[in-house]
Amino acid sequence: MEVRLEEMNLELKVPFTIARGSTEVSHNVLCVVESEGVEGYGEAAPSKYYGEDQESVKKTLEDIIKELPDDLYPVQQIMSELIFEYPQSRAALCALDVALYDLLGKRLNAPLYRIFAVNPANTPMTSFTIGIAEPDEMVKSALEAAKTYPILKIKLGTAKILGKDYDLEVIERIRKEAEVTLRVDANCAWELDEAVEKIYVLSGYDVEFYEQPFSPEKEDYFSLLKERSPDALIFADESCVIPQDIPKIAPFVDGINIKLAKCGGITEALRMIHTARSHNLLIMLGCMVESSCLISAAAHLSPLVDYADLDGNLLCKNDPFIGVTVEDGKLILPDRPGLGLVRADK
Repeated sequence: MEVRLEEMNLELKVPFTIARGSTEVSHNVLCVVESEGVEGYGEAAPSKYYGEDQESVKKTLEDIIKELPDDLYPVQQIMSELIFEYPQSRAALCALDVALYDLLGKRLNAPLYRIFAVNPANTPMTSFTIGIAEPDEMVKSALEAAKTYPILKIKLGTAKILGKDYDLEVIERIRKEAEVTLRVDANCAWELDEAVEKIYVLSGYDVEFYEQPFSPEKEDYFSLLKERSPDALIFADESCVIPQDIPKIAPFVDGINIKLAKCGGITEALRMIHTARSHNLLIMLGCMVESSCLISAAAHLSPLVDYADLDGNLLCKNDPFIGVTVEDGKLILPDRPGLGLVRADK
């Protein structure tokens, strides 16, 4: 067995901005696990918001590699033990977890969706994300994206970046010119009264749901919002990172956003899916800025969930892989073994 780590710096087609800041390059890590001549690929998409970066991921994986057993087939057992030992290194664990699943699928000559016993025809539509920018630019980007993608996620919290609040204006202008499904993600930028007021106004523009309006530290706001805006669908993202978060947030939201990079990979994502279902929650699979490696891993799980926001690879101009594709907004899974990746340069 051999494990290789490679820096994978994904350049964005345009700067991607949310209420917490902007990025032009995502500094990810590719993890390649080779065993008996077969290679499995995994990816870490670390976020400083969750306490990891490219260097910390590489350091953690270098430590973990020394502990790996010779038998790599029992992926869930391996990852469960590592998650207990490295609970704060979820992006690093994700890279190894996905690589082991890819290796498993290739050894069994089966796509991961077969390993998970799901129907590839049941993948959901994915949204396409419009980052924060000047209002004219956001509207222009949204209308252009609407020609290809029937669902748009609009990043709000514009006041945090632009110094003036354009949230309502942006949604109003997009809705006037596009009949696509609109979802809103404030990335923790709103306060309680602000959220109630904006949701009331935006209800007139047919917004499907609202994601993470508040900071996770303001837990009580979610229950208060549910009381004051009972008809709005609210999803938790930053407030729901790992399986243990679900029972705490479940009474106050309608759904959760699961990201492989923040929870620790496929093993933990499966636990979150089952836990969320037991609490009658809706589920969305989301992403960071990721290549087709990690996007494809999440896509293989997508028939198990209700919504998808798996567009991170679509934002990149130097994606090194080809895997899951999108046709008229719908995720199309590759039928090749494992993740089903091929190198883009081959």
